[in-house]
This record gives sequence, structure tokens and C-alpha cells, in this order.
Amino acid sequence: MNEALLRSLTPNVLGILVRRGADFAAAEDAVQDALIEAVRVWPADPPRDAKGWLVTVAWRKFLDATRADTARRRREDLVEEEPAPGPAPAADDTLQLYFLCAHPSLTPSSAVALTLRAVGGLTTRQIAQAYLVPEATMAQRISRAKRTVSSVRFDQPGDVATVLRVLYLVFNEGYSGDVDLAAEAIRLTRQLAAVIDHPEVAGLLALMLLHHARRAARTAPDGSLVPLADQDRGRWDTTSIAEGVEILQAALARDRLGEFQAQAAIAALHADAPAAEETDWVQIVEWYDELAGLTDNPVVRLNRAVAVGEADGPRAGLAALAALDDSLPRHTAVAAYLHERDGDLTTAARLYAEAAQKAPNLAERDHLTRQAARLNTRRPR
Repeated sequence: MNEALLRSLTPNVLGILVRRGADFAAAEDAVQDALIEAVRVWPADPPRDAKGWLVTVAWRKFLDATRADTARRRREDLVEEEPAPGPAPAADDTLQLYFLCAHPSLTPSSAVALTLRAVGGLTTRQIAQAYLVPEATMAQRISRAKRTVSSVRFDQPGDVATVLRVLYLVFNEGYSGDVDLAAEAIRLTRQLAAVIDHPEVAGLLALMLLHHARRAARTAPDGSLVPLADQDRGRWDTTSIAEGVEILQAALARDRLGEFQAQAAIAALHADAPAAEETDWVQIVEWYDELAGLTDNPVVRLNRAVAVGEADGPRAGLAALAALDDSLPRHTAVAAYLHERDGDLTTAARLYAEAAQKAPNLAERDHLTRQAARLNTRRPR
């Protein structure tokens, strides 16, 4: 296998796909899939025209991915934006695909990444952001997962924990990212809860419902982000909140606490507060302590620092933040918020501007830029 040849041809093939109408991210994924196919096929059957072969296979991969994405979106269009209460039908091909992609031959992290890419419709970039790793690292992980499952039989479905992780990440991307997958994730989790009696399945469903209930209030008419403290709570979906709380209480009563139940408990405390200033931050910190003990996730500790800042004052929050890696996504934005709460508007404005440059999407960047501008106009000259 001439790896140098493959590397030299990659930019040309990528450019051809873009000129044919593929967007850059989709073209990158298609070319990557074609390169994997070349590694598999060429040693035994080298093509006469390497570039032509790669263009043909990559374009076919792009068309297959586009058709799959169109079919997935068509399924999503059939789901109402606000999911109705009650269990979904017991059988669903999409949920079966989630289980099949979570194959026992894969590590949990690889299975999640592969499922998000192959079934969830997320791009490699979006998955990398969810995992807090470079895009190149995630591309390699997905490629290895594809190679692993290419030679195995899909007769051993993966475990529930891996499927829950996938559904959670799909919901998060649909709730806050570029692709609207939140309703589909809720639909599948409802279905899973109807056939599997497990408190963490119920916890995940409760978490999704409680977050989804705030969706209408998360953005202003102009599309700008509205922070939780500033949201019009009258626009929250009280029916979804009530259902989520009921499901959560039943799960917690089984005394088998898991991370999704802990996250749902935090969301329920936010939903229970009639106004932002009435939020029970002390109890939220306690739940973050439980969650940190279950996951040891740096993002959990970052969110905990915010809660500590609300419960015990901004300087306590900054002290908690100082113990964390400042390269964490949104670390700078949290620091800006806590410095503003502490009255240091100069530092807060500078940090908001820095955070805007690191924002993962346009809406968040615009919000942080406005925060910096707001403080700059308030500072004494």
C-alpha cells in the first residue's frame, strides 16, 4: 500500500467532491471512508487509476451518507417537536441499530463514536467536541471502530449503558448544537424505557424531558441565547416538567443512583424554582458532589464551580475553578461570569472576549461578545 500516494491524492479528491456540491465536512468524511476502503481493497486489487477510484468511491460514500441523513430527517419530521407522554411502540429499527453499533468487540467510547457517526448523523467535528478531543483523534477512533466491525457478525448487541451514552450525546447535540436531534433522542429513550426497567434509563428520560421543557425560552426572537437566569419561566413546558419529575422520583426511590438520575435531579431543582433567585443552589452543589463522585468528569466539576459561586459566593466559585484545567471548554466563560459576580468588571470583560473567540458555535460567540461589550460600557473611564 502506497500511503504517500494516498496522502498526495486526498486534497485533490476532497476538492473534486466540494466542486460537485458536497459541503466540506461531509466531503471530508466521505474521503476518509474512501481511504479506509482503499487500505482494505488495494493490496489485493490495486486500481489502474488511483485518483479516479478514490473519487468514485468517495462520491458514492457521500451519496450514501446524504441518503441516510435524508431518511433520518424524514423520521424526525414525523415526530412532534414536543414529545407526547407515554411509551413509544415496542419495536423500532433505529433503536435496534443503536444496539447493534454498540458491539461487544468495541470499547464503549469507540462504540459511542461509531453510533453517533453512523446512526445519529453527527459529524466527526461534533462528536469530537462532545468528547473534548481533537477532531483528528476522533476521526482515527471512528476509523478504527469501522475496521473492527467490518469483519464481525452483528449478532451480539451492545449493552444498555453504551446505548444510553449515545442517546445522551445525541440529545445534547440536538438541544444545543447544529443538528436538531433532541425530539428523536427523547422518542428512542421513551421506547427504551418501555422495554427495559432500569432506573438509569428512567433517569435519562427524566433529564431529557426537564431540559427539553426549557427549550422555547432558551433563545430570543432574534436567535440570541438567553441564559437560564434570564429565561421567561412562563414559557417553560410545565407538562414535560411534571412528567420528568414524576419519572425521576420513581427512579430515585429505587436507591440505585446513577449519573443520569443525578443530572436530572439538578435539572429538577432548576425547574422547581419560580424565579432564578429562588434556586436552591446549596442542594444543587450537593448533587454535583454526588455526580462528580460517580463520573469524575471535568465538565461536571466546571459546572459545580458555577453552583458553588452561587451558593457560597463568587470567590468560592473562583477557588473551585482554579483547581481545574483552564483548557476545558467554557472554562474562560465561567471565569468571566464569576469575576463579574465578584465586581471585577475589567477582568470579566477581557475574559468574556477571550471566551467568545473559543466558542463552539456562532450563537454562543455572539452571546459572549455582547457580554463583553455590556461590561465595557459600564466600566468607569
